[in-house]
Amino acid sequence: MEFAGFFQEAINYASGIKLLEFAGLIFGLLCVWFLIRQNVLTWPAGIIYVIISFVIFIQAKLYADFILHIFFLILNIYGWYYWVAPREQSQQKIPVTLTGSKTMSVLLLVSALAVYVSGKLLELYTDASLPYWDSTTSILSLSAMWLTAKKKIENWIIWFVVDLLATGIYFYKGIYFYCLLYLVYIGMAIAGYLAWRKTMTPASLSA
Repeated sequence: MEFAGFFQEAINYASGIKLLEFAGLIFGLLCVWFLIRQNVLTWPAGIIYVIISFVIFIQAKLYADFILHIFFLILNIYGWYYWVAPREQSQQKIPVTLTGSKTMSVLLLVSALAVYVSGKLLELYTDASLPYWDSTTSILSLSAMWLTAKKKIENWIIWFVVDLLATGIYFYKGIYFYCLLYLVYIGMAIAGYLAWRKTMTPASLSA
């Protein structure tokens, strides 16, 4: 498809977007914008986004996405609690840190296994057109959410991968508005990584 047609399709979709979907778009972007700034408002914004998504997915009968967002809701609540939980006087604000190599290895291994199992189930029991790619973005999103809640800088790297894959998937499926949206998310993931890295201490960078 030519770029003119690509942008025209995206504009046509945006002009006909429903109020609920528009609200989801706004809170989705606000959630990431607050996260880049390490603002605790990222969590209530994320919860509102998830609740809006629940309604949209039920209406569209996208039950797998509905179930996935139950986990997103749990992780948003956990992240909100973890970021504001009482802590020592010397550490009133959670610092950005690196994930330990052992923890990261286990997380990636579990994610890979979950992608395979989820992809296989979708392949065998549903009419999903891209079962393994769809599973990859879903499982990696959960991994990224957990790292985000723990304020680990690697969350942005995984979000970057998710956004990159999602952009390609939506382009392939002809969902051009979401393709453009995830292009924006790619830029925000890069901005988030750079912003968080600036706040890290030499000790946390060498961890």
